[in-house]
Amino acid sequence: MKIYDTRYKQKVDFIPIKSKQVRIYVCGPTVYDDAHLGHARSSIVFDLLRRTFMALGYKVLFVKNFTDIDDKIINKANANNCTPEAIAQRYTQSYLNDMEALGVLPPDSMPKATENLDQIIMLIKKLLANNIAYQLENGDIYLNVPKDTHYGSISSRGIDDENQARITNDEHKKDLRDFALWKSYKGTNDVGYESPFGRGRPGWHIECSAMIEEVLAYQDEPYAIDIHGGGVDLLFPHHENEASQTRCATGHELAKYWMHNGFVNINGEKMSKSLGNSFFIKDALKVYSGEVLRNYLLGVHYRAILHFNEEDLLTAKKRLDKIYRLKKRIASGFPNGIIEAHEYLKKQVESKDMVDTAFCEAILGAMCDDLNISKALSIVEEMLNAANIALDASPKDKMLKVKLLANLDFLSRLLGIGGSDEVSYFQQGVDTAQKEHIETILKERTRAKQNKDYARADSLRVELEKMGILLSDTPNGTIWEKVE
Repeated sequence: MKIYDTRYKQKVDFIPIKSKQVRIYVCGPTVYDDAHLGHARSSIVFDLLRRTFMALGYKVLFVKNFTDIDDKIINKANANNCTPEAIAQRYTQSYLNDMEALGVLPPDSMPKATENLDQIIMLIKKLLANNIAYQLENGDIYLNVPKDTHYGSISSRGIDDENQARITNDEHKKDLRDFALWKSYKGTNDVGYESPFGRGRPGWHIECSAMIEEVLAYQDEPYAIDIHGGGVDLLFPHHENEASQTRCATGHELAKYWMHNGFVNINGEKMSKSLGNSFFIKDALKVYSGEVLRNYLLGVHYRAILHFNEEDLLTAKKRLDKIYRLKKRIASGFPNGIIEAHEYLKKQVESKDMVDTAFCEAILGAMCDDLNISKALSIVEEMLNAANIALDASPKDKMLKVKLLANLDFLSRLLGIGGSDEVSYFQQGVDTAQKEHIETILKERTRAKQNKDYARADSLRVELEKMGILLSDTPNGTIWEKVE
């Protein structure tokens, strides 16, 4: 397995801290608004990484946090005359719903900042004791960046870099680049928790270091975890500051490897709420299924910028259509469709002949090359073409069909696509009322055929075609699909 380590700016061999185990931490959202396509892309990228390790036989421990206390959450709560807890709970659930729709596997642990205050306070106390942090008269606590001689080793942006986003300039700080570990309570529109330092709340960066130490870190190794991931916008200062405070408080490095995904651009600009071009996942899901959206977002290498546009999304959907058309061909060989095909496959699990080793090794090999999705998808395309040629030659070969189904099952486990029901897939975009209308017409068509009124049956087919509904009469009955 090779991955691109942001720190070294090159692909390196992945060597786990402990054999066949991998611990991964990915920075999650600040839950003050609905998730956007940038969140979707990052989640899908690290879901692919996790799935690849799982396919390689690793024991994976995967953690994603939620920042549930932050200036933006407090401001939104004040604007909506409600509590920060209510805002955080609302958008945490919204985020989880979106991730489920996108086929992202749930993390093994989802720690929240407010649930780890004891751990955060403990880490700050260590930094104060080590004389790395200091407290101002107003109660704010800062890490003194120049005292960390390794600061900048993650991002290559060191202590002379003054362009640190999210770091508030305070004339009382010892150094312009010092960042907040604890923010003292500022009054009635603020939120505060009791601590040995006085009433206040944690800074943004300290949350992740504390949660990693609490739920994920090795305590007897030079590195706390194997891989720390997130969007490239988090590299500096967030990840640099995380690494610094962990190093200074614990004596071990935060992560052995650092991985970052690229931006999503809309209309040539980096997607950002501040730019007013944020594309919420919930809005995209009103038009496209989560699987279609996932398929599109995973189709560009994770480190590249993804220039979002619907034309490319529809092109990517055609690739997904091919997978489900193959699934339809497989299902047609069994009286009860794909369910029976899977049951048939389960009965053959002892047979190694059911697994196309060459296909599995080829696509997994591509993913082991720093998640080379372009190569992986080209291998999928070759498999689909070969599968259809084989079915053209042997359309009734059950064994061939279950072998192809085994390929699709592996593809679903590795990439998270192609695992849905093929009939439902081609009926996407049709609401309940439309489905009831279609079913009524189909029943009338069936009666017409039973009465040998074929002219009426044909006219009903034409009526459905004008609605964008295509019929397929199969041994399993009439199946309809929506066509573009």
